[in-house]
Amino acid sequence: MTSSAILGPLSNLHEMQAQLVESLTPEEAAHQYHPELGSLNWQFGQAVYQELHWLRLIVAGDDDLSKRVAHLFTPGQLSIEEQCSQLPPTDHLLNWAAEIRDDHLMRLANPATLPDHPLLANERLQWFLLQEQAKRYETMLLLLNQRSLQIDTSDYQVTQILKAAVPHWETKELSRGHYRVGARDLAAAYDNELPAQAVELTSFRIALDPVSNTEFLAFMEAEGYQNPDLWDETGRYWLENHPIDHPEYWRQDTMGNWYAMGVNGPSDLPPNEPISGINRHEAQAFANWVSSLGGKFEGAVLQHEYQWEIAVRTGVIKNQGRAWEWCSNPFHPYPDFQPFPARETSEADFDERHFTQRGGSLHTQRVLRRPSLRDRARPEQRFQLVGLRLVFPPLHEWT
Repeated sequence: MTSSAILGPLSNLHEMQAQLVESLTPEEAAHQYHPELGSLNWQFGQAVYQELHWLRLIVAGDDDLSKRVAHLFTPGQLSIEEQCSQLPPTDHLLNWAAEIRDDHLMRLANPATLPDHPLLANERLQWFLLQEQAKRYETMLLLLNQRSLQIDTSDYQVTQILKAAVPHWETKELSRGHYRVGARDLAAAYDNELPAQAVELTSFRIALDPVSNTEFLAFMEAEGYQNPDLWDETGRYWLENHPIDHPEYWRQDTMGNWYAMGVNGPSDLPPNEPISGINRHEAQAFANWVSSLGGKFEGAVLQHEYQWEIAVRTGVIKNQGRAWEWCSNPFHPYPDFQPFPARETSEADFDERHFTQRGGSLHTQRVLRRPSLRDRARPEQRFQLVGLRLVFPPLHEWT
């Protein structure tokens, strides 16, 4: 029998995903608001198909249901747009999902209904599916964020005006040494968190807080987007082809004041909240700008994911988990990595084109909040709620 620690949250996520679909009109649920995200119906169907694939096809050996819809939810001859266009009406999709998911929960709750399969050992596949549903829910919320960008908000007026602030952070220095990263004896851990590692790091200072809205506005007002010297070669190339000058979810009212667009529409930007909705190129340019200001923040760089995890484990940093944070390093396997549940699903992003993100956002579910959890994205992607935190050389180098 699958434990209640999995079954309860899994059932809740099923219901939460369905509620997001039901919150829109059928036309809105079927609309593709971002080319990479598909429609909300497609995201919802993806979530159902993933359980079908692993529980019915792989574990139970029953391909009857999964093969009927595989062409709609897996890479193949159809583009995402074509897959979205071939989905059934929203009410049919919801009914299909409810029937399948009720059966899945029943099977997970009753051991006799599932075969003895190695993927189910220590409930590892169950934890995997729960966390994948949590990630899917977060992606569905991002899609609703994208939907908000197409709403007419021309009559919105900011009441709390966001003002730029000179970047300044409290920092904490961590000494050179060997530290542990990764998960240990945790059934819920993803394969990319395993096995736990001892890593050696040189001394560094890390900002206690991530970069805030006010600090990023200072970068914008200093014409950071217009200064090519702050952008590396790939960043300049991206910027030339995507001429933007503000984060993904920022907009201006008729007075030129910035506000945020979110799931619930426009709202004033809290000054001290972490910046989000920027890609890694923007994060790198901001770090270069801070370093160019000189003083004790000279030498500012994006944090390495090991520096972030060590700072969390030692209780150093604050405000993690309000926006994902870009890291300097590509997403990579740890030494002695063992793929789970399958090599093709585990290793696809170990390609030097995806960079690590840490921490979680306000949309991230509790089951995904732990120091060892790693996420990733391509450096040009900016629809996620991602910001940054900086690290600096040790203070003794400036004395």
